[in-house]
Amino acid sequence: MAKQAYHPHDDKARCEWCLKDELYVKYHDEEWGIPVHDDALLFEYLLLETFQAGLSWHTILKKREGFRMAFDNFDADCIANYGNTEIDILVNNPGIIRHRGKIEAAIINARVFLRLQHEYGSFDNYIWQFTDYKTINIAVKTWADVQTKTPQSDAMSKSLKKEGFKFVGSTTCMAFMEAVGMVSDHFEYCWRNNSA
Repeated sequence: MAKQAYHPHDDKARCEWCLKDELYVKYHDEEWGIPVHDDALLFEYLLLETFQAGLSWHTILKKREGFRMAFDNFDADCIANYGNTEIDILVNNPGIIRHRGKIEAAIINARVFLRLQHEYGSFDNYIWQFTDYKTINIAVKTWADVQTKTPQSDAMSKSLKKEGFKFVGSTTCMAFMEAVGMVSDHFEYCWRNNSA
């Protein structure tokens, strides 16, 4: 049986991965896995997840405010118009992940995001099709049950890449799906688990 993980300031059992610090606990309790249908917020999560590739989400979370300031509050219209000047500024910004390839990908992804938003009426309409517009519940009793990708994340990755997105492998798509509530996979003992 999995050990119940508790936050020191209350008696709620939580997924063990979030107990690193208060920032992580707050993210787990108030954001992770809650369905998102707002295009601006979906774009924010997608941008952040692409920067996470090869890194930990905790690293990205600590720099989230830095990303927000550096990327015009995740405004896709602004980001889509970035050029070499903005790229050079971002590459030298210690408040974000200074990876030129990922920065350039963010600009490309913003342009594709806007095109899909126009084609589908909203990005929400496009992205939620991969879970048939509902949340997929995955039962997680132990770490062995945690999935890093699924057929749905594979399909999303394939489609996003075909549309022109960069840094959107299946594992990145799975993390995105978990973040925006397309997948719910809190540990069974977690107070946020809603699969029962």
